[in-house]
Amino acid sequence: FLPPHSSWDAAYERELQTFQDIGDAGEIWFGEESMVRIIRWLEKHQVPLDSSVLDIGTGNGVLLVELAKSGYMNLTGIDYSPSAIQLSEKVREKEGMSNIKLKVEDFLAPSAELSGFDICIDKGTFDAVSLNPDDAAGKRQQYVRSLGRVLKPQGFFLITSCNWTKEELLNEFREGFEILEELPTPKFCFGGRIGNSVTALVFQRK
Repeated sequence: FLPPHSSWDAAYERELQTFQDIGDAGEIWFGEESMVRIIRWLEKHQVPLDSSVLDIGTGNGVLLVELAKSGYMNLTGIDYSPSAIQLSEKVREKEGMSNIKLKVEDFLAPSAELSGFDICIDKGTFDAVSLNPDDAAGKRQQYVRSLGRVLKPQGFFLITSCNWTKEELLNEFREGFEILEELPTPKFCFGGRIGNSVTALVFQRK
């Protein structure tokens, strides 16, 4: 479902071009409903509007724009793809959202100033890391270590995944994180069996 690592840049290059041509923010990888689900959860739990939020693998930055529109003020987006960050900068400028910080960062080797976040959000980045043909298991472990470094103790981690079940994610994040809740996601039916194509979980750092 997710293109391999090297083609992300190409995809964002295309989106950048499209955005420049027609001012369209391009494909939202996980669709509108996953953004609504995240924002609803934050609102329901009355997460303060000045909480520091990190969008891991921000892509075109549309989630951050929606968070800013919902009143969140302390927003950071990172992506290892410079094209993605350029694209999200253009989206940010078009929307006039000056309170969104954007940085080119590899989450598996985060810089020192990437720390102390109240909330980390991932829609599909852990999936992409998991599909890396080059030592995927090691990269997943590194991801969990990085998350422990950038997220404050008691901080929240909201993950949306297309590749992993709830049980698998619980296992991946068992070191240092506990599950708070599973968020409802659309069900699909295949051959008479009902399953979820998307898993969305909220963890809290211990």
